[in-house]
Amino acid sequence: MFAAEDVLENRAIITDIFKDFKVWNHKMSLNSSDVKRIAHLARIEVTDTEAETLLQKLSGILGLIEQMQAVDTTGITPMSHSQDVTQRLRADTVTETDQRALFQSIAPQLGNDSTEPAIADGLYLVPQVIE
Repeated sequence: MFAAEDVLENRAIITDIFKDFKVWNHKMSLNSSDVKRIAHLARIEVTDTEAETLLQKLSGILGLIEQMQAVDTTGITPMSHSQDVTQRLRADTVTETDQRALFQSIAPQLGNDSTEPAIADGLYLVPQVIE
């Protein structure tokens, strides 16, 4: 668990890392120290060569995000699926009869040489597990 001061420190670090990112102005960039700081926040040990590899991969991801943000989507309605499909639903009708009384009539017996079914007020009685 993190202490409150750790959370506040991490929040300040994250804010500091991302303060220069201009997501809506299509200007995103990282450097090796940013990657190392993010790895530190995630509690992942990263060497210098791994940081450079991660920097290239993250820069590629940010580049894709920039490309997607550059697309003009005015007038396009959002969709929940890539194809125009609908889920086939059955009619909401009762398909079985109420068999509650039948099931409760064949409930196990209480025990202790009792012939009473283990039900009370329409509920099944079970042994107490938690004290």
